Amino acid sequence: MDSLHNPFMLAAALFSFAAAALHFACIPWGANGFRILGAGTTIVRMAQAGHWYPPVIAFVIGSILTVWALYALSAAGFIQPLPSLRLALTTITVIYLVRALAFPLLKPVFPGNSPTFWLVSSGVSLVVGLAHLLGLIQLWERI
Repeated sequence: MDSLHNPFMLAAALFSFAAAALHFACIPWGANGFRILGAGTTIVRMAQAGHWYPPVIAFVIGSILTVWALYALSAAGFIQPLPSLRLALTTITVIYLVRALAFPLLKPVFPGNSPTFWLVSSGVSLVVGLAHLLGLIQLWERI
């Protein structure tokens, strides 16, 4: 399969870009955006109070997800190869899959997050992680 036509890496990139966009959207949306996306009551209250932390963390996570999306696009052949492509994609894949499967261990650390948040975010992490894994398997010898 030509890397330009790798549907798994393209799907992974689109999912990561969408997740990044949702995180960035929380910045202007404020407390309502964090609430709609299932953030915990602590984050929502901080956003309501105008605290710096919620928009900064949303920006940082959105930026990381954007970089991850760019790595997937690079592996799919839509942009120039990025540095350390194999190592980066392997790390990104592992992070997504661990995040998906470790949610029972993470829930007590973030007790204010809604059950919907945990199910949706873990499900999305699993889908994106599997897309990365399948794409990575197909591209392994070429990256």
